[in-house]
Amino acid sequence: MPCIHANSSTGDTLSAGQEASSMQQEFNEQLISFMPKMRVWALALTRNRAAADDLTQDVATKALVAQNCFIPGTNFSAWVHRIMINHFISSVRSKREFTDMESMPDLPVPAAHEDRTALRELGWALEKLPPDQREAFFMIVLQEKSYEDAAEQTGCAIGTLKSRVHRARLQLRAFLTGDVTKMAA
Repeated sequence: MPCIHANSSTGDTLSAGQEASSMQQEFNEQLISFMPKMRVWALALTRNRAAADDLTQDVATKALVAQNCFIPGTNFSAWVHRIMINHFISSVRSKREFTDMESMPDLPVPAAHEDRTALRELGWALEKLPPDQREAFFMIVLQEKSYEDAAEQTGCAIGTLKSRVHRARLQLRAFLTGDVTKMAA
């Protein structure tokens, strides 16, 4: 869409074609001399050299296309800066990712009281373990000791310790899932 503005008459005897060509040349020179400043602005906006170069090139192209909208004698810097800001905002908006809420699965979020209940049940299940299994489970799983260190502290073989931890895990799983058939008497 072409911009409409009042052309300033210079009073020169140049033909309309020569005047337009002269204004075109002046605009191009002004835009070229402004490119380093545009790149600094673009770098400040994007914080990425490649994106800044792309933004600078896009803005220069837009300025050339819209040069008939620029009114000679007005602030060229502000005009180009506004083109850059508008283009940057448009590009950021177009890159936003949207999530369709209807395509999202309905995942239940456990309430805080459910977590406390689960911890209470775990504590109860740990108390139900035989003492040797509970001790082995605490050392290996909760205290993160190696089997060698735990075997040395308890005075039993590594294989015995591994079987105690395994049986403790099975018992805890049975307690927590409510599988009565696998619970030890």
